[in-house]
Amino acid sequence: MHYLDLNEKKQHGTEDFPVEYYYVDPSHPQYHMPYHWHMEYEMIRIRKGTFLISLDQKEITACEGDILFIHDGVLHAGTPRDCIYECLVFDLNTLKKVSNVCQTILRQITLHEIYVFEHIRKGTSGAMDGPVDALFETMHKKNPGYELATYGYLFLVFSAIFSDHLYLKPDHQTPRNYRRILQLKHVLELIESSYSRDLSLEELSRAAGMSPKYFCRFFHEMTHRTPIDYLNHYRIECASHLLQNTELSLLDVADAVGFHDLSYFIKTFKKYKGITPKKYGQLP
Repeated sequence: MHYLDLNEKKQHGTEDFPVEYYYVDPSHPQYHMPYHWHMEYEMIRIRKGTFLISLDQKEITACEGDILFIHDGVLHAGTPRDCIYECLVFDLNTLKKVSNVCQTILRQITLHEIYVFEHIRKGTSGAMDGPVDALFETMHKKNPGYELATYGYLFLVFSAIFSDHLYLKPDHQTPRNYRRILQLKHVLELIESSYSRDLSLEELSRAAGMSPKYFCRFFHEMTHRTPIDYLNHYRIECASHLLQNTELSLLDVADAVGFHDLSYFIKTFKKYKGITPKKYGQLP
């Protein structure tokens, strides 16, 4: 499996407890959240600073205490700014299985009959603040019996969403531009599977079904990066993981992520990370 799965097919949590928790601070090798999507739902809590998230073609800036809710299949990426944040990825179908009542209520979300607000500001819902804080603390500490508490707090969170009407019904007059999102996903999947080899602009544009000239404009509109800038940034994120989790030499790391010139790799790494790869690999 690749380190940065754009389409995260991996199991989040376990089969019996499909909930995964991530604590992300500046020392995390994936501090900047790359574009990806998954069929589970996700909540992000901002503990400090601000977080700029892209959801398909929408951008939202969340502040300390805010909650971001990400629906299944939504392409998303995040840029933290002096930020510490937590992510909780979970399978909503697990909660639906508890009873017919739960099935009836929660299926409105899984069938996209309603959309939970993507950005819930701190203080918006008094009924939600307490359960959300307790939910993330429970997953962070993982004391004995935390699985039971996690499900309990998730039910309280969704109870608050419905009681405080923190959702909207889809506006069929303004559907999301699924075709453009799908074209971008094809390109990102190609980068994920082939970043370790030479990738030309022509090959990337073919994945989107566009001419190179139009593709460059399209890609920048969607990601605010040029295709080559995005590819190099993705490679450096993969290199960061290898530097902190393997004993590979700098030359082998560079080659593994698609840089066949060591000096260029060092220069590019420093551009994105602010330090040399050698110093990064020595970080605790």
